[in-house]
Order: sequence, then structure tokens, then C-alpha cells
Amino acid sequence: MPADLAVIGLGHLGLPLAQAAVAAGIPTLGYKTGPEAGSLTAAELRRMLAGGFRTAAGPAELGRVRTAVICAPTPRGADGTLDLSQVEAAARTLAARLRPHTTVILESPVHPGTTEEFLRPLLEEGSGLRAGRDFHLAYSPSRVDPGNRDFTPAGTPKVIGGLTPACTESAAAFYGRLTDKVVRARGPREAETVQLLETNFRHVNIALVNEMAVLCHELGVDLWDVIRCAETKPFGFHAFRPGPGVGGHAVPQDLANHTGRTLRMVELAQQVNNHMPQYVVQRAATLLNEHGKSARGARVLLLGVTYKHDLADQQGSPAQEIAIRLMELGASVSYHDPHIPSWSVLDRPLPRADSLYEAAADADLTILLQQHRTYDLQGLSVKAQLLLDTRGATPTGAAHRL
Repeated sequence: MPADLAVIGLGHLGLPLAQAAVAAGIPTLGYKTGPEAGSLTAAELRRMLAGGFRTAAGPAELGRVRTAVICAPTPRGADGTLDLSQVEAAARTLAARLRPHTTVILESPVHPGTTEEFLRPLLEEGSGLRAGRDFHLAYSPSRVDPGNRDFTPAGTPKVIGGLTPACTESAAAFYGRLTDKVVRARGPREAETVQLLETNFRHVNIALVNEMAVLCHELGVDLWDVIRCAETKPFGFHAFRPGPGVGGHAVPQDLANHTGRTLRMVELAQQVNNHMPQYVVQRAATLLNEHGKSARGARVLLLGVTYKHDLADQQGSPAQEIAIRLMELGASVSYHDPHIPSWSVLDRPLPRADSLYEAAADADLTILLQQHRTYDLQGLSVKAQLLLDTRGATPTGAAHRL
């Protein structure tokens, strides 16, 4: 069966898009751009294959689709800017097979201006076609919240900014098959900046509440009760919760290396959030000292080492830095995570607890880093000698909270 859609990049952005397209009845072709971070259960893969999904046997198949969406990852490079190498490789591969009247959409997180200044020349030079005249070009920020079953693709509005009005309408016609609401931005730069604002909004607000966590601990104030009360305000407030750090694939951008202009709020937010793993370790060492134990030689059990609850994704998880800092203090670190069968830190495998409750009872300190739904936190609080809850997930009074 010929495919209508090619999803280029089958990671954490591309796989959900491919799933949504197949569910909407769109024959979909998947094309890998490199080591992919996405994953499917056997049942999900069977449903997709039955619905018309298949992976490309080669790049030639990209020339037979009506719509191509580039979802290649853009990790932060060594200099702090976004690494566009996989987007570039995807663009060059697609350009060599690009046909007239194809709609090309970029969904990868990028700096404002990337679609026009970086992607467009690659596609035009490689194809001999002109964007806006021979093929449609647009940007749409990905809105994927892994593991969130409350917001499906169909119920999540899709923002689109095309190079020309016709480009916008062509992309809107495609996304209109996947979602109940399409929002048209003025152009690609506005759509790219939507992604920038949404990502930075999350990081800045998490930084605020992380700073509040540190302040409230010093003041002897129960921050979790403060948040519980504050979120009853029906306007002007949106609840965020502190944690041991900010993980995930969305990278905050202050644009300093891209435009020379710094978003000072974002820069400060990064500093605050980057400090949280160190703060967790400081709290851990203090707790041990208060109970007559030293961090050196202490047995510390880390619970949940993924960046998000009930997922196996470890991208950006603060658990790695926390484990390293504890080991530098001389602690003996082990872990438990129902989604991670093995875990290495500094190229050294860490012991995985087989029996959760026995391990918690044996450890001098247990630190909850991620509240997977399989954890019985009330039971853990009873079994653990000392429990530090960095997520505010335990019953009030059952553990020491961040």
C-alpha cells in the first residue's frame, strides 16, 4: 500500500506522530534518522502495522509521499546550541527525492528562523525545487507529553506556520486529519517561537517552585501545603511542583549562542534547576548526619531513575548526577526502577534491588526520585529507615520532603 505520509525520525517526537496518523487512517512510512529514543510495546506495534504503518526499506520511498514531517532530534551541543546535524541529514535525504507539490513540515525543536534559513536552502539546493512555489514548507511545534493519557493528539490543538499562506493551508489540511483544532501562526518564525515559549515556560516555572522548595525548607514551611492551597485560585496561577531536577527532551533556550541576546529569566532558571541534584545530595547528607550517620559508607537506595513517572525514558534524568555526587561522598549507591532493568553510572553498573521493601529496610537512606505508580509509598515509608521524598508524593508526615 503506498504511503501518504513519511515521518522522518522515529524517536520521542516521530513515533507519537506516526501512531496518531495511523490511528486516523493515514498510511504512514517511518524513516529512521539515527539511534531512536522512542519505543513501542508489542501490542502498539501490532496495531500500527495492522493500520498501515511500515518502515522504509530505503530513502527512495520518501519520494512517493504527499507529506513528509521531519521529527529528527536536536540535542544540545557542546557549545550549548541545538545540534541540527540529524535535521540536516534528514533534509538532504529528503531533498534528493523531493517531488513537486509535496508538503514538508518540520517538527523538531529549533531556534526561530531555522525553517527558512537552514531547512529551506537544503531542500531547495538538493531538489532544484522552490519552497512556496513547487512544494509547501511549514513548521509545527511538537506537543508530545509522553505517558499522558488525558491529552490525546486528537484533543491537542496543533500550531502551524507556513512559508506562504498556501503552505500554511496545505499543512493545516494534513493536521486537520489528526486533531480537532488547527491554529494558524503568522509564519514559520512565529510557530518556532511558540515552541520556544512553551518550553521555556515550563522550565522557568519549575525553577520558581524549586527555589520556593529551598526557601520553604529553610523557613520550616510546608511547601506542598502551600501549593495545595494556592492552586485553588481560579485565575492567575498555574501549579508546578518541585523535584530533583528537570529531565526530558525539551531543552530550555536562552538564545545567547544563536542571536547574541540572552533571555535572562531562562538563564537564571537553568542555573536554579541545574543546582537541584546538588541540593538533593546536600539534603541527603544532612539527614544522614542528623541520624548519626555519615554519607561516607552509607547505603543509599534511589527509587525511580527515569525522567518521568511510568516511563522507561532516562533522557536528562537528574538521577545520574545525584548518583555520581553521592558516590563522590563515599556512599554505596543502589537503585530500583520497574522500568530500568540495568543502569550504569560512570560506566559502572549499579546494583539493582530485587526486593524493594527489603532493600529499603536495609538502606540507611532511601531517596524517591520518581513516583512510579507501582510504588506503595505508604508501605515504603514504613519499611525505610530514612525516606527523602523529592516529589511530594508520600502521605503527609510519612517522609522527609524536598
